[in-house]
Amino acid sequence: MRRYSRITGTGSYLPPRRVTNADLVAELAQGGIETSDEWIVERTGIRARHFAAPDVTCSDLGLEAARKALEAAGCQPQDIDLIIVATSTPDMVFPSAACILQNKLGANGCPAFDVQAVCSGFVYALTVADAMIQTGAAKRALVVGAEVFSRILDFKDRTTCVLFGDGAGAVVLEASDTPGILASDLHADGRYVDILCVPGNVAGGAVLGDPVLKMDGQAVFKLAVGVLDKAARATLAKANLTDADIDWLIPHQANIRIMLSTAKKLKLSMDKVVVTVDQHGNTSAASIPLALDHAVRSGQVKKGETLLLEGVGGGFTWGAVLLKL
Repeated sequence: MRRYSRITGTGSYLPPRRVTNADLVAELAQGGIETSDEWIVERTGIRARHFAAPDVTCSDLGLEAARKALEAAGCQPQDIDLIIVATSTPDMVFPSAACILQNKLGANGCPAFDVQAVCSGFVYALTVADAMIQTGAAKRALVVGAEVFSRILDFKDRTTCVLFGDGAGAVVLEASDTPGILASDLHADGRYVDILCVPGNVAGGAVLGDPVLKMDGQAVFKLAVGVLDKAARATLAKANLTDADIDWLIPHQANIRIMLSTAKKLKLSMDKVVVTVDQHGNTSAASIPLALDHAVRSGQVKKGETLLLEGVGGGFTWGAVLLKL
């Protein structure tokens, strides 16, 4: 009998500090940077985001999301035999955020590692966990997307600092006799490294290069719309399904314009798209599981429905996962 994997629980967590556009505009003005709520909303659809306190780490956010996902799945930390954390903002260079999270959770002993694919990270991590469950390497995985992107923003660059926020989302993925994850499609193209990156690193105890986010917004937009459509169609084809079989599109919450374009190409009404970018901003690898948990807990997305998750991020990476909840 073939072995499958299914999501049995979701969870998410946002830091308490909510920063509206008005709040951010006022803070930036103190540094001589001009922008406005209207400018941000028109270009991105973002109205607010959450920022973590200075002493709060990626694994701290992931821990809260993980606990909620475990509770929803009706299992304990000791029941988990695989932990994967998708993040670009880990607690430290090493060990991984996954190992730190494992210890905080009390699930020590099982494999734990990070996946670094920036905003596509959760889609990558979910695909890896699904593959490991299918091969029998794991029975119950905890897959987390967690970010503290506020730490790597340049608050003198109004084109990027208004876009991102902090948060975490998590799912419990369990072995099943019935299909949950139906298909996935992952890609990367290193030729586009420079259009979205943080070109700095640590050497000899000092930071070399520039340790804040750099982005060519127009280049990212143009590339994102095209590759997301191709990944979505490739994933549907692998599952022998069509656009009409999608109950919900849960895209990476980067920019409402990208989401609108993607939905249009898939002939989907925006009524079938889960949108949280207005309240969360772009939380990178956390954005898809955050949106998923929000939709599940609000009753928007229901058990048995078919979901298409897709993301695109620095690398340049992109991918999609089709699943039945």
